[in-house]
Amino acid sequence: MIDVITPGLETSVQDYPGRIGFWNQGFPPSGPFDAWSFRLANLLVGNPVGAAGLECQYIGPTLRFGEATVIAITGADMAATLDGTPVLLWQSVAVTAGQVLKMGPAKAGTRAYIAIAGGIDTVPWLGSRSTFHKAGVGGLDGSALKKDSRIPVAYTSGTPGRSVKPDCRPVFSTDKRWEIEVVPGPDDDWIDAAGQERFLGSDWKLSGKSDRTGFRLDGPQWTFTAKAYDKLPENGSEPSNIIDHGYPLGAINLAGQTPIILVSDGPSMGGFINPYTVPSAAFWKLGQSRPGDIYRFKAVSVEEAQALRRRQDAICSMDSLA
Repeated sequence: MIDVITPGLETSVQDYPGRIGFWNQGFPPSGPFDAWSFRLANLLVGNPVGAAGLECQYIGPTLRFGEATVIAITGADMAATLDGTPVLLWQSVAVTAGQVLKMGPAKAGTRAYIAIAGGIDTVPWLGSRSTFHKAGVGGLDGSALKKDSRIPVAYTSGTPGRSVKPDCRPVFSTDKRWEIEVVPGPDDDWIDAAGQERFLGSDWKLSGKSDRTGFRLDGPQWTFTAKAYDKLPENGSEPSNIIDHGYPLGAINLAGQTPIILVSDGPSMGGFINPYTVPSAAFWKLGQSRPGDIYRFKAVSVEEAQALRRRQDAICSMDSLA
């Protein structure tokens, strides 16, 4: 077991790729926001890339280990220490029984990932250990870590001293600006040419009213094509209303004039258009940004998005370790 001394800010159990195949029943995939960093953490300790670990956001937890093991921390720099000694990111580290891992506020990036050799051994729910906070399922009793709770681990031996090659690590923004890839569609034909040019050519600020369900953006007004106005009544009265239809993961959902990126715990359908979609290979950038950061969107084709994903999947392999 691992004892939770302090839980951090909504630290949760997640696995990769999350809870697949139940979105039509109201249960989204969940899983790690930055799957790139998450998978590399697992590889460092000798786990399969999908083994359950911890996602820490903004402020990390303080944990006491009940047994000797090997851990790795990737993603955001939360100035982790082990019994007061700094812990290097992107490297597997040996831990002895009774040692205390302490993490603080994120200094660079937003979400850090902790992998433990053997993986976290909570009871799977619908085939996944990922926490879906709003339904209270998965993870550790369906919620973020709590003070004095205990985390079960399927301890196995790991190899300390491994590290991720520098060129295989994601590079976080240092100026609070991010270029985010988007694929046009499924409803890009509801936005006129001026509106699409404005979307791709403008700064969009990430709102504080954002969470694992949706990332709300502040920016300029949208303009629409004729079909947004000349439509049957069942499509709704606002230009961005459409008859209820399925939403892709990463859809930029246009609620009135407010775009909301539907992320890991987002809804599967609804009555708003989705002019663009953030591909899975760009989710790590969303996961490592924070309210007040600026997004600039770059249109890519489906084929380019797929190539980005294949490249990221290839990086998340043993070949990335030294």
